[in-house]
Amino acid sequence: MMAVTGWRALLYKETLRFWKVGFQTVGAPVLTALLYLMVFGHVLEDHVKVYGTVGYTAFLVPGLVMMSVLQNAFANSSSSIIQSKIMGNLVFVLLTPLSHWGWFFAYVGSSVIRGLAVGLGVFVVTVLFAQPSFAAPVWILVFALLGSAMLGTLGLIAGLWAEKFDQMAVFQNFLIMPMTFLSGVFYSIGSLPHFWQKVSHLNPFFYMIDGFRYGFFGVSDASPWLSFGIVGTAWLVVSAIAIHLLRIGYKIRG
Repeated sequence: MMAVTGWRALLYKETLRFWKVGFQTVGAPVLTALLYLMVFGHVLEDHVKVYGTVGYTAFLVPGLVMMSVLQNAFANSSSSIIQSKIMGNLVFVLLTPLSHWGWFFAYVGSSVIRGLAVGLGVFVVTVLFAQPSFAAPVWILVFALLGSAMLGTLGLIAGLWAEKFDQMAVFQNFLIMPMTFLSGVFYSIGSLPHFWQKVSHLNPFFYMIDGFRYGFFGVSDASPWLSFGIVGTAWLVVSAIAIHLLRIGYKIRG
């Protein structure tokens, strides 16, 4: 009973941590996504049709929503861990009887909440520019949850590995940002040359965004079942790594 109460308390604390500065953690990403939509949508709406009949602005909305979900889920767990390590208050969590499972569910759970909150905010403001369709809403929910959990787990690993903000910036700027931007957010990979289509299929972030987009249009560059299998397997692998690092106290216990 203590363990259950403990991880819920940590989940509440981590959720409250980002919500108290919601203008920065939720409002700013929503504004950024809106600017992307206004600029790219205005320039390309009359020139690009995707999947034959889908307008570019409508195509762009799910990509921006999912990109925001992924980036903010990663930022939540990674920033929390590294800040706690640098400020020295991580010791107060270490003193609790929480198991490594409790840590995992609390940090990843709060990342999922933040990712979904930002994604919902982005969707609400972008829906003013393109009327959405919901061809397969279950897939929308599945990939939103899987994607945010995946990036929340990666953020947890990054936070455990990094010892200063410079190292975290390297992880985010040279891995997370390129992989999200090159995953089909702003384009269909079907429009790419054959070689770059093959390269895109090596990017697991592509399957998160492509599967999420399928939920809106009922059509995508890859089968949603293939995307689900790849993303689900990837999350299980990174979760196993994160839980192992927490169990051994990697860089958080002397």
